[in-house]
Amino acid sequence: MSVDTEDAFQKELVELFVQEAQEWLQQIHVALDELQQSPPLERHRALAHTITVGITNLGGSAATLNLSDVERASFSALPFVEAVQDPSSNISTDDFIALCKQLGHIHGALTRARGVTFEAEETPASVADSPTMITAKEFVTLLHGLQANCTASNASRRNLIQVMMAQAEGLMERGMEQCNVSSIQEFLDRSADGEQGFLDVVRQELPHLTSVIQTLKTGGDALSARSSDLQNTVERVAQLWSAAQQVNASHAMVFFMGLHSFLTIVIQHRVIVAANHYDAIQSRLDQSVKGIEEWVENGQMERMAIQRVLPH
Repeated sequence: MSVDTEDAFQKELVELFVQEAQEWLQQIHVALDELQQSPPLERHRALAHTITVGITNLGGSAATLNLSDVERASFSALPFVEAVQDPSSNISTDDFIALCKQLGHIHGALTRARGVTFEAEETPASVADSPTMITAKEFVTLLHGLQANCTASNASRRNLIQVMMAQAEGLMERGMEQCNVSSIQEFLDRSADGEQGFLDVVRQELPHLTSVIQTLKTGGDALSARSSDLQNTVERVAQLWSAAQQVNASHAMVFFMGLHSFLTIVIQHRVIVAANHYDAIQSRLDQSVKGIEEWVENGQMERMAIQRVLPH
């Protein structure tokens, strides 16, 4: 088998694995969601076992494909599962949040595994066809400089610089000295599209969520008549929660996870909540949307800073 054929075959395997891994993660999230609703003891243990098996299988499969980032992120999640697997122990909300954040790290590792390697094509046909390159060492040095500037200026910063630094350092560890600038740009563009897409979805759902919160605030006994509408809202909030995890928007993830749990309890137990509590939820929703907008803006600024230090 030629080198090109092997590379193509490897890429195909990785693509298939990532697609399957995303389905596994969705199943894990479904199990985790039920786990947070205080199910009976045996059901609790069964759900925790399902999550453990899913993460273990994901990490093992990643290891067979030499996807070390996905492997590490997966097996690093197991201690967080252990923290919530015993229903008789004192499990806190923070334990569930920590596990959710780790699942978000797995999402991020899978996204990077899908094609962001910064690697060069070997033996270009001609100088004119050669891609613009930067040495991995120089790139890491430039990123360290950007990181230091952000710290010195107290500028709000994201983890994009750290992610790219880890990518470049990983290349050096594997003996690869060059980074393909077009691949770096592709990663920056893809992350920008993902973050803007998440913000667009949140903005699209905002009027609906505001309407539901207002209905709950004033509905009183009408709550049971609107249970189907509320169930639909719970599913839509779960989708926002999942979308936040996929782009590693941790603050939004925590908010939507909490909103999902709250709405689920209201539906299942027909709880009538004081109006001032709904005012507080609406305020937190507005703050969360504003926070997401700032998060996206900070990401754009960080990407622009990275682009400025790249050769053109």
